[in-house]
Amino acid sequence: MVDETPRQPYALRVVIDGRERMVTYEELALSNNLAQEALVRLLVKKKLIDPKELIEEINSVKTERYRVEPPAERKTGG
Repeated sequence: MVDETPRQPYALRVVIDGRERMVTYEELALSNNLAQEALVRLLVKKKLIDPKELIEEINSVKTERYRVEPPAERKTGG
C-alpha cells in the first residue's frame, strides 16, 4: 500500500539525547503559539502586564506592520 499523505516541508531538525526529529512548520508554529500564550498568562498572573495594554500594543504593532501602502503610480512611456 502506498502512503499518499502529502508531506509537509520541514522547518528544522532537532536532536535530543542523540535522537533526531524533523519538525514541520505547522508544529513549530503551534509550539511557538503555546509558548507565547504561556508567557503572556504568567506575565498577567504576576501583574507585570495589563491585559488591556497588551491588546492595545498588539493592535498598534498590527497597524504598523500590516499597514496598507497606497498603490504606486504607474509610469507610462511616451
